[in-house]
Amino acid sequence: VQLQASGGGLVQAGGSLRLSCAASGLTWVAFSSYAVGWFRQTPGKEREFVAAMRRGGGDERYADSVNGRFTISRNSAKNTVYLQMNSLKPEDAAVYSCALEQGGRGSRRYDAYDYWGRGTQVTVSS
Repeated sequence: VQLQASGGGLVQAGGSLRLSCAASGLTWVAFSSYAVGWFRQTPGKEREFVAAMRRGGGDERYADSVNGRFTISRNSAKNTVYLQMNSLKPEDAAVYSCALEQGGRGSRRYDAYDYWGRGTQVTVSS
């Protein structure tokens, strides 16, 4: 299984970005059986939970810091996960990575996830 995140870039504070994460090496049925999550990390800090969705969709979970501004979604037919980020703040700047959790619950813990993709950089200017 391979995951590839994309969609990062430079945006002004208050702006929006949409991240995508494409999964390959598994069928859409298998992809649907995984929970999906987004995490972010900045230099010198631990990986931080951002958002997750349980297997099959629904029951989205968000970090308090992004709740109401970010939206996680998935298109199982395309083996793709999205993170819509609105009202971006400078403190949202980080490398964002997507992950799949075989347990299917959409954990907030990064060590619950089984597959990780290479991250995409998000930079927010003030």
